[in-house]
Amino acid sequence: MESSLRDFLMYMKDVKNVSQNTLLSYKNDIAKLFRHLNKQNITDVGKISETSLNSYVLHMERNGMSPATVSRNIASIKAFTFYLIKKGKLHQDPTERMKSPKVEKKPPHTLTLEEVNRLLEMPKTDNIKGIRDKAMLELLYATGIRVSELISLKVEDINMKSHYIVCCGSKNERIIPFGSMAGKALDNYFQHGREEFLKEKESDICFMNVSGEPMSRQGFWKIIKAYGNSAGITHEITPQILRHSFALHMLENGADVASIQELLGHTDAATAQVYLGNRSKKIRDVYMGAHPRA
Repeated sequence: MESSLRDFLMYMKDVKNVSQNTLLSYKNDIAKLFRHLNKQNITDVGKISETSLNSYVLHMERNGMSPATVSRNIASIKAFTFYLIKKGKLHQDPTERMKSPKVEKKPPHTLTLEEVNRLLEMPKTDNIKGIRDKAMLELLYATGIRVSELISLKVEDINMKSHYIVCCGSKNERIIPFGSMAGKALDNYFQHGREEFLKEKESDICFMNVSGEPMSRQGFWKIIKAYGNSAGITHEITPQILRHSFALHMLENGADVASIQELLGHTDAATAQVYLGNRSKKIRDVYMGAHPRA
C-alpha cells in the first residue's frame, strides 16, 4: 500500500501541482488510514471498501477528532480513492456515499486597525533586520497575500515604479497593488537591507534570512509573533490573521467583495496581460480608496 501512496503523492505534486502543505496533509492522512486498515488485516488498496472507510470515520469520531479534522481526512481519502480508480486499482468508488460532517464556520479572528498600526510600527529601521521585517509586515498587510506567497516572492515580481506585485499562487497568477507605506518600506529594504543579507551570495528571492538564504515560513512566523508580543497584542497573531485583517479592513472601507476575493486569490484570475488590460484600473481605484495605509 505504501507504494500506492508514494505514487499518489508524486501524481498530486507533478500533475495536479498541489502545494507542499497539501501534500503533507495527504501523506499524514492516508498513512493514518493505512494503520487502521492494517489492524483490519487489509493490506491491499484494492480491498478498500465502503465498510472499511465508514469504520475508519467512526474511529476518528470516537477518538475525539473535530468535525473539521474528520472532514479534511475524508477529503484526502476521496482524492486518494479517485486516483486509485483512475489507475485501475479500484473498480468501484467506496467514498461515493461518504459525507463529511457539518463544520461550523466561525468568523476568522482579525486585528483592529489600531492593533495593526502598533504591530507595523514595532520593527526598528536602524538595523537591517528591522528594515527587512518592516518591509515584510507592511507588504503582507498591504496585499493580503499568504505567507507562502510572501516568502516565495522574487525581486522581479515587485514593480516599485507602479506599486504592484505579481503573485503566483498554486492555481493562478494575480496582480496586487500596494500603497505608499509598503512602497516606502520596500524601497528602504532594497536600498539598505537586502544586499547586506545576501553578502556575496546571489538569489532572486526577495526576502532573506541572516544567513543569506530565503526566509522560511517558520522563520517569519517567529518574527510576527515576537512583534505581536512587543506591540502588546495579547491574543494569537499569525500571518493568516493579518491576511484576514486586510480583507476585513478593506471591506469596512467600502471595497466590494468580488474585488477582495480577486486580491486574495479566491477566484480564478486571467493571465497578467488580460488582467492588466481589463481589471487593473478598477482594482487599483478600489484599493487606493479602501486600504487604510494606501
